[in-house]
Amino acid sequence: MIPAPALSLPALHASHGGCWLDDGKSGEGNNARAVGKGEAIVAAADTPLIVLNAPLVASRLGYPDLSGLDLLELFAFVFPARFVVPTPRGLAQALDLPEPAGDAAVPGFLRQAAAALLATTGRADWEQREGAWTVLQSLARQRWPWTALLTDAIARPDRAERWLFTRLPEWDEAAPRPQPAQITLEPDEITAQLAAITGHGAEERPAQRAFACEAGEAFAPRREVQTPHVVLAQAGTGTGKTFGYLAPASLWSRLSGGTVWVSTYTKALQRQLRRESRRAYPDRRGTQPAVVVRKGRENYLCLLNLEDALQGGFQGRAAILAQLVARWAAYSQDGDMVGGDLPGWLGTLFRRRGISALTDQRGECIYAACPHYRKCFIERATRASVEADLVIANHALVMINAARGRENGGQPTRIVFDEGHHVFDAADATFAAALTGAETIELRRWVIGPEGKSRGRRRGLAARLADVASYDEEGALAISSARAAAEALPGEGWLARIGEGAPWGPVENLLAATRATVHARDESGGSEAGYGLETEAAGLDGDIIVKAALAQDALEALRQPLLKLNARLEAILSDPPDWLDGAARARIEGARGSIQWRSDLLSGWIALLARLGGPADPDFVDWLAVERSEGREWDIGLHRHYLDPVKPFAMTVLAPAHGVLMTSATLCDRTADGPDWESAIARSGAGYLAGAPHLFAVESPFDYANQAEVLIVTDVPRGDIAALAAAYARLIEAAGGGVLGLFTAIRRLRVVHGRIVDRLARDGLPLYAQHVDPIDTGTLVDIFRDDPRASLLGTDALRDGVDVPGESLRVVVMEQVPWPKPSILHRARRLAAGAKANRNEGSRSNGGQAHDDAIIRARLAQAFGRLIRSGEDRGHFVVLSSAFPSRLLSAFPAGTPVRRVTLDAALQSIAGGVSGTRRAIPGPVGADTPNDDGKPA
Repeated sequence: MIPAPALSLPALHASHGGCWLDDGKSGEGNNARAVGKGEAIVAAADTPLIVLNAPLVASRLGYPDLSGLDLLELFAFVFPARFVVPTPRGLAQALDLPEPAGDAAVPGFLRQAAAALLATTGRADWEQREGAWTVLQSLARQRWPWTALLTDAIARPDRAERWLFTRLPEWDEAAPRPQPAQITLEPDEITAQLAAITGHGAEERPAQRAFACEAGEAFAPRREVQTPHVVLAQAGTGTGKTFGYLAPASLWSRLSGGTVWVSTYTKALQRQLRRESRRAYPDRRGTQPAVVVRKGRENYLCLLNLEDALQGGFQGRAAILAQLVARWAAYSQDGDMVGGDLPGWLGTLFRRRGISALTDQRGECIYAACPHYRKCFIERATRASVEADLVIANHALVMINAARGRENGGQPTRIVFDEGHHVFDAADATFAAALTGAETIELRRWVIGPEGKSRGRRRGLAARLADVASYDEEGALAISSARAAAEALPGEGWLARIGEGAPWGPVENLLAATRATVHARDESGGSEAGYGLETEAAGLDGDIIVKAALAQDALEALRQPLLKLNARLEAILSDPPDWLDGAARARIEGARGSIQWRSDLLSGWIALLARLGGPADPDFVDWLAVERSEGREWDIGLHRHYLDPVKPFAMTVLAPAHGVLMTSATLCDRTADGPDWESAIARSGAGYLAGAPHLFAVESPFDYANQAEVLIVTDVPRGDIAALAAAYARLIEAAGGGVLGLFTAIRRLRVVHGRIVDRLARDGLPLYAQHVDPIDTGTLVDIFRDDPRASLLGTDALRDGVDVPGESLRVVVMEQVPWPKPSILHRARRLAAGAKANRNEGSRSNGGQAHDDAIIRARLAQAFGRLIRSGEDRGHFVVLSSAFPSRLLSAFPAGTPVRRVTLDAALQSIAGGVSGTRRAIPGPVGADTPNDDGKPA
C-alpha cells in the first residue's frame, strides 16, 4: 500500500510504559511527546483523538469514558470479514506500512494508518465498496466519529445499493443423500492418499503413515448393530495427526459417497482444520462445499436479531456495532460470529454483550416463520453439512444433536474425535442437569415471551404457534395451559427477592431454601469469600423437602401441556391441513424439536427433585450450590451430573455409529509403566460397548532431550504473592518475553499482572492477561503469537488449543501444581475410583490419589504440549512449586530433562537458552530429580 499523507488530527498511544500524544499539527514525521495520564485524559476529553483499541487504552489510562476515532472500528468498516492483529505491529503488517519503532513513534503511525484506510475507500479497486455508502448513512445518524472523514472519501453510488437482506443468497433444498457404499480401505491406498495430500517433497514421517493406516480401521464396514469400530490412538505432538486421519477420511468419502464428521474441543483447532482440509477435500465446482464447519446455533448471526437491532432495537454505541456487523454479514463466509471470520476484537470495542444479543442464545428460533429463513446462516450450514464430504464440528454439538435427535441428515456414522482427551469433560457438561434461577427464568421467557417493559423480537409459544392455535382446539388449550403453568417459574428480579427474603412462587421458594441451606452448611470460614459455595443434596431438613415437592408439582404442570402440544403438532404433520405448506411444515418441525428439548429438560429437573429426601441414585452426583463472582451472588440452584458421563455418551453417540476414531497427544495417562490404556478406555466410553477398541500409540518425533527442559523451582514460597510476582517478572526478563504464564486462580493472575506489568513495559516487554485486558482470549493469543517480545498470562483456557510455534513461545510457567478443585463432584468421582481400584486389586489401595494424579498429569502434559510445536522449537517448562511429587514426572515426554533448581539457577538456564549458549543437559527424566523426600529418584 502506498502511504498516504498522515491525517492532521491528534493521536494518542498509551501502554504500561507511558503515554504519548501527537497533536497532529506538525505534518509528517514523529511529533509525539510523552505526557502524563492526567494530560492524556484532558486531551481525550477535549477533542476526538485517533486511538487503537479504545477500551484497552481506556483501561491503561484509568479513564473508562474514553471515546474517539478508533482505528479498529475504521478497519472493520473498510475491510469487513478480514482479520488484523489489533496492535500497531499487526496494523502495519495488514496495511503494508512501516512498523513504528517504539512506543513514541506509535501516534504518528496511527495518523498515517488512518490516512491509508481512508484512501482505500477512494480507490477503484476497493473490493468491499458495495453497501458501504448505505451503511455510512446509518452510521452518520448514530454520530459515528469516522463519518465526516469517510463521507468525503466515499461517493454516492449511481444506483441505490441493495439492502443486506436482499443481497444474501438463499440456500436450496437437496434430495436426501444415498447411503454410503460399504468399502474397506487398504493400507497402500491410505498411504498413497496421505502422500497426495501432504504434497511432493513433504517430510517423511513413518509414524504418520502408521497412524493413518490404523485410523483407517474406523472406516471398515460394521459387523454388528450397536458395535462400532472404535480406534483409540495416542499420537504425540508433531506426529501429523490431522493429515493422518484426513487421509483415510477423505479416501473413504470419495469411494463411499459418505460424510465424515471431525469433532474438536477448541475453536483454534477448528480454524486449523478448515485450512488444512482444503488439501484433502478440494472444493467442488458449482455445488455445495466439500467441507462445512458446524457449530451450535448460538455461534451464528441471527438475521432476525440483526434486523431488529438495525431498526431501533439497539441504541447508542450498540447501534454502531449493529451497522458494522451488517457490513461484515454481507462478506462473511458462513456467518460464524464466534471463532469465524468476524474479528474477535470487534465485540470488545463496544464493552457490552452486543455480539451475543445478535445470536440465537435462547433457542427461540421461529424457523420458517422468519422472513429471513431462506437466507439463514444456521440453516445454510445445516443443509450444507448433509451434502458435505467433511463436517468440522465440536464435541458439544455432536453430543447435543445425538441426544436430541436433531440432525436433519441423520446421525453421523463415521466420527473422528480430535482432542479426544476432552470427550469426558464435554460429556460431563452435555448430560448434566442444572435447576437454577438463571435456567428457569429462561424457560419462562421461552414459554411466555416478553413481559412488562421488555422489548425486542422475543415471542412466546402462543405467538410462535398462532396458526396452530387457531386451527387445533386441543393445541390451543395446551399452549394456554403451558403459559399458565410457566407463571410459577421465577420472573424478573428473582435474585433480589430471594436476597430480601420475599421469594414468590414454588420454584423461587425452593431456590431460597437452597440458598439458606448452602450458607448454613458453609465451612469455609470466609476463606473462599467471593467464590461459589456448595453442599451435598443429602441430609436435607423437612422444609426444603416440602418445597422441592411443591416445585416438582409446578414443573410437572408445565411438562404435561408441552407433551400434549408436541403430540398435537405431530398429528398435524401426519394428517396435514390445506394451509400446511413447506415453510409451515419446517416451522412446526422446528417447534417440535424445541418443545421436546424443553420437555426433556423438565424431566431432568423433576427426576432431580424426586430424589431429594430419598435414597441416592448411584449413577448420579447431586448437590446444591450458590454461584458467586467477586463477592456477588449471580445464581442459585440444584445440580445433577452423571458419576460417569461417558456412559450416556457411549449409548447416544458411540453405539449408533459405524466407526469412531478418538485421538490426542494425551489420550492416555502417562504412568511410570507407560501409557495407561485402561484409563483411556474408561474415559472414552468404549468400555460400555460390546467390542474391544483398537489401540494404537506413537511417540512424538521431537528430540525433547535437546529441545526442552523442565525446571521445578523450589524456593518460591507457596502463598507469597510478592515472591510469585517477582519470580514471574524475572523469568520474563530472562527470556526476553515469549512467556506463557498459566494460573490456577484468576485472583492471583490479576495481582501478579498488576505488580509487574509496568516494570516489564519499561524494558519493552509487553504483558497481556486474560481477565484483565478487555480483549477476547483468541485475540490475546493472536497478539502473543505476533510479537516475540510479548508475554501472556492466563488460566485453563490457555492450557489447551494454543498453537504458537517458533520464537513467540519460549517458556511456559505454571504458578503451582494444578491440583484438582476439591468439589463435591470431584470427591464423588475420587471415591468411586478408589473403590474400583480396591475391587480390582482385591486389597486396600490408594485409588483416590491415583485418580487425582492422573488428572494432574493430564494437565501438565497439556500445558507442556504448548511449548514444543515444531522440530525447530526450543524452550523451558517451569513449575514454581517445591511440592512437586516425583510420581507426576511421567507427565512429561520420555527423555525430557527435569531439574529441581533455585529461581536463580532457572533464570541462568533460561537466559543461556535465549542467548544461544548451550546449556548443560542432565540425563533422562528423573535422573537427577529428588524424590518427595529430597533424595535423587
